[in-house]
Amino acid sequence: MSTASFGRLGDLLRWIGLTLVVLLGLQLLVLLTGFNWSDEAYRQLVVQVLVTQAPMALVGLLLMLVGGRIDQPSGRTPLRIVVGVLSIVLAVAMVVAVPLSISGDRVLSEQTDQQLASGKGQLEQMRSQMATASPEALDQVVMQAEQAGQMPAQATPQQKRDLVKQLMAQQVKRVEDQLNQQQKARDLTVNQRRIGGTGTAVVMAIAFVLVALVALI
Repeated sequence: MSTASFGRLGDLLRWIGLTLVVLLGLQLLVLLTGFNWSDEAYRQLVVQVLVTQAPMALVGLLLMLVGGRIDQPSGRTPLRIVVGVLSIVLAVAMVVAVPLSISGDRVLSEQTDQQLASGKGQLEQMRSQMATASPEALDQVVMQAEQAGQMPAQATPQQKRDLVKQLMAQQVKRVEDQLNQQQKARDLTVNQRRIGGTGTAVVMAIAFVLVALVALI
């Protein structure tokens, strides 16, 4: 490959890398238009954008660094200084994102735990009502079901009570299944945020530090 071809390749890599870094900057700029750092939801949105888009910026910085080394294999150039400074800034941003992400995980866990606790309380109340339901209470439910046309007219009073108990048991089972699904969704979401959010922020912070060291040393 000729020297001119290497030069064009270096220019292409630098421009592609710069484009990827600028894309991250534009997404953060959009968030700055609605700046409200006191809002937990806003902080978590900033963290989410930083963490999810950081790999793109990392690739961009690497392309810029490779493109610069193609033209000048040695020596500290302005481009390498820019790459190093941007890498340090992003590394600091990732370090700041770690405690923010942990705080968001804790808030999310508390909210979902409260919802699950409320649902479990309602479930226990339904079970208690079903277990302690008196014949008179069952007859009232039977009357309501008859008025709604949900009870066979030819059934005996005892059969109607048994049917009401079956309907109550089915309702309890549905609520129990819903709570189990919510518990699984809660565990999946929390684990995803811990690994995909906090874990990614730590890894990206290390990666940006390494890029800065390569660019500046």
